[in-house]
Amino acid sequence: MTIKLIAIDIDDTLLNSKGELLPSTITAVKAARDAGIKVVLCTGRPLAGAKPYLDALGLAGDDQYVITYNGAVIESIDGRIVAKHLIDNAHYRQMTAFGQQHHVPFNVLDADSTIYTADRDVNWVTVVQAWENKAGLLVRDPDDLPADFQIAKGLFVGEGPQLDAVEDLVKTTFGDELYVVRAATNFLELMHTGVNKGQAVQDLAAELQIQADEVMALGDEQNDLPMFAFAGTAVAMGNGSAVAKEHADAVTATNDADGVAKAIRKWALTD
Repeated sequence: MTIKLIAIDIDDTLLNSKGELLPSTITAVKAARDAGIKVVLCTGRPLAGAKPYLDALGLAGDDQYVITYNGAVIESIDGRIVAKHLIDNAHYRQMTAFGQQHHVPFNVLDADSTIYTADRDVNWVTVVQAWENKAGLLVRDPDDLPADFQIAKGLFVGEGPQLDAVEDLVKTTFGDELYVVRAATNFLELMHTGVNKGQAVQDLAAELQIQADEVMALGDEQNDLPMFAFAGTAVAMGNGSAVAKEHADAVTATNDADGVAKAIRKWALTD
């Protein structure tokens, strides 16, 4: 079946280990775009953190799309919202209280790419997160914000062992009402129930009248597994986690060795 939509994770997939776009990746994505294939960045980042790469790849306009916050928001690159699923204020307060009680650094992202944390001693991961995503960083308690304040996602952050120690408890506490996923070593993320990259890709594909077997997904981590499950062609990066490779249909080269470009040319630009 001809590939009509390519969903690509950003960190450690689209970007190399230095956080850069390879020239080969830019060339392959533009070739796919010119062939009429929708190339959709599908990321845990907010829009502000994805925008520089969308620009570099030549993806723009109301007929090109981006999936942000691990699927909480689907929008055109011009800002037209296709779908938005936010977390209510009560859960935001509950997450903040959990982080304070268990001494785990915590922050949230709103739908406008701003990071909020109640931590006065701001964790280094939160600082790097704000810098990488070109996001504002505000130190605020829940009572400092409007009673109807909603978030796109919450994140427990820090060193790997610190998150390992609380991951099961976070899933037990929040897992029945929210989607909880270990997105990377330093990120344990919570989204609205039903929100994940796979559901977002499925919803966007339906909007564009594209079938699952016409979708290719590229990723490297656990939060990419839902889109692997939906896509007809699921490709894990050579540098990806063991679980990502286990759930993929194929494995491409690493993000430092033209993995995205090789996958696009092998499975999408086959003619």
